[in-house]
Amino acid sequence: MAIPMKLRAGNGEIKVLINHPSENGLRKDKSGALIPAHFIKNISVAVNGKAVLDGQWGGGVSKDPYLSFKVKGMKSGDKVVVNAEDNTGDKATVEAAAS
Repeated sequence: MAIPMKLRAGNGEIKVLINHPSENGLRKDKSGALIPAHFIKNISVAVNGKAVLDGQWGGGVSKDPYLSFKVKGMKSGDKVVVNAEDNTGDKATVEAAAS
């Protein structure tokens, strides 16, 4: 199953909203059983093929994380690509042209 993501890029800023449950594996359900860990493990962002962010996340990241940062020198029309992978092996890629 793919990881749903929304990407916006413009004015030198990249914004990514990731729809993900982000369970750390330590919480219990109503019956007392542990909820299995399910979190984003790796995220990378590239502008025109050049890596601008490479992150390794863990169970401490919140549900539906929002990532926002600025990239110096990004221009309108630049191609922005975001890749994400979670600990269960699900992967996703989203692309957008900077406005």
